[in-house]
Amino acid sequence: MPTKSITGLLPLVFPFLRWRKDINRRSLKSDLAAGTTGAIIVLPQGLTFAMIAGLPPIYGLYTAMITPIVAALFGSSKHLVSGPNTPISLLIFSVVSQMAAVGSDSYIQLALTITFLAGIFQLALGIGRMGTLANFVSQVVLTGFTAGAAILIIESQLKNLLGITLPKADSFLHSLADLSGHLASVNLYALGTGLFTLAVAIIIKKWLPRWPNMIIALVAGSVLAQILIAKGGVIQLIGPVKGSLPPPSLPDFQFANLALLAPKAFAVAILGLIQSIGIARSIAIKSNQQIDPNQEFIGQGLSNIVGSFFSSYAGAGSFTRSGLNYESGAKTPLAVIFASLLLMVIVLLIAPLIAYLPMPAMAAVIVLVGYSLIDFRFSRTVLKASKRQSTVLLITFFSTLFLDLEYAVYIGVLFSLVFYLQRTSQPNVAVMAPDPATPNRTFTYVVRKQLPECPQLKVVRIDGSIFFGSIHHIAAEIRQLEEEDDFKHLLVVATGINFIDVPGSEWLVQEFKYWQEKGGGLYFSGLKLNAQDILIKGGFKSAIGEGHFYTSKEEAIADIFQKMDPAICQSCTKRIFLECGGV
Repeated sequence: MPTKSITGLLPLVFPFLRWRKDINRRSLKSDLAAGTTGAIIVLPQGLTFAMIAGLPPIYGLYTAMITPIVAALFGSSKHLVSGPNTPISLLIFSVVSQMAAVGSDSYIQLALTITFLAGIFQLALGIGRMGTLANFVSQVVLTGFTAGAAILIIESQLKNLLGITLPKADSFLHSLADLSGHLASVNLYALGTGLFTLAVAIIIKKWLPRWPNMIIALVAGSVLAQILIAKGGVIQLIGPVKGSLPPPSLPDFQFANLALLAPKAFAVAILGLIQSIGIARSIAIKSNQQIDPNQEFIGQGLSNIVGSFFSSYAGAGSFTRSGLNYESGAKTPLAVIFASLLLMVIVLLIAPLIAYLPMPAMAAVIVLVGYSLIDFRFSRTVLKASKRQSTVLLITFFSTLFLDLEYAVYIGVLFSLVFYLQRTSQPNVAVMAPDPATPNRTFTYVVRKQLPECPQLKVVRIDGSIFFGSIHHIAAEIRQLEEEDDFKHLLVVATGINFIDVPGSEWLVQEFKYWQEKGGGLYFSGLKLNAQDILIKGGFKSAIGEGHFYTSKEEAIADIFQKMDPAICQSCTKRIFLECGGV
């Protein structure tokens, strides 16, 4: 292979070569500053997310060290920061806690195996150029799932916040019932520590928004806990944490276990991709960057595959850390790599101090994180604006609360696709007529303005594709028009048609023959060339006749007018076309 061809191929295999040219002294300085901020902010988040996932806290930090580096090197976004996040952590806990004791070696290996499988699914989707699939899962689904996950996260931490021990519950409602039955045994020392931590975090966030409110709150909560313990209070601490770099690990490759975990891992993969693509695109709008969904799928897949061999559980894009990375002035993905490397140094230095973090303080921070996940503004907008989208939002939300989380992901995606297909299978079929009150006699929908219509020629506009799913609806709409007002010629204004498949093409030929037998004809104006592709290749356009396709309505009407019954034209009082003036 020529050297030039190899050089051109390398950026496709190693996408980080594309932004290598953007690195200079100024960008390095900006990336290092942004990376330092990122390393500080991810420290408490990594610990809390791992606890949500049911894993030892250090595993959240391991994930924040490995996953972001691989995703940054092989993704397409300059600012997306991957790693542990809340919804994925909760999904991991929901799935694995049913199969092994939380925090056990078996639990950890199952979590790593799901991570490996999720990465395989994501990588396969990326290589298969399936990145556009992310477009079919609406933000409504993610909002509903995230809101439900937030409620579950808050509920799961109340026992730590209250300092009580509860049996493992098999549902959200049972857990609430158990909690209400143990309120009399609340540990006031734990509750005071948690509420104090929560208050400090909220105050810092409000009055000093640029300060790391979680770290300050955890430090304040830890100091208070030590004071209360010295006075005889009983407060549970996290306990010793081994300060080390991510140790090698090995997923479970037994076929039976892989087959069992595959459906659950696919849910993790889909949720991670939806989140990552959504976050990358939202930031790309601000940074004027073009996101490649397929490359992003590949980056997320590789990060989870590699992470599963280095004690990292499933990760995805983080909106908080990605937004902060952009706002901190990051110029290239090196900022993400710097953050991960600095985190490694920090963990080696302060790991012994993590043991003194009180569980109620950690619970308070997790509660705050959970609450911040609920998008109240967007949810209110959806509930006011659209019944269909509201249905998707509520179904996903309640499925998250009352069903296994992996099913909630599938149900939300399924209903989102159902409503999407329902909408595309019912394209708008509207009757049009020229409006003499406008300067150019603009064609207007008759439902908006009562306009006279020609008794021989009906002009309709179809806004949507003609494919196997929409044929029945379009045919029914046309037959309804025919029953209401008998006519022999039908002109389809086709500027709104983007695609016609083979079943749609066959139906058009049948429809053409129907109108021909009726003594009239079927005509098209403004049909895009790309929409005619199958019509031409399949011989359908020839069967209808080239003379039935026009570039404009005016050209079509001038020609069709010559085919109308002159006797009807002479007695007609409507005379809506310019050609009618010559009768």
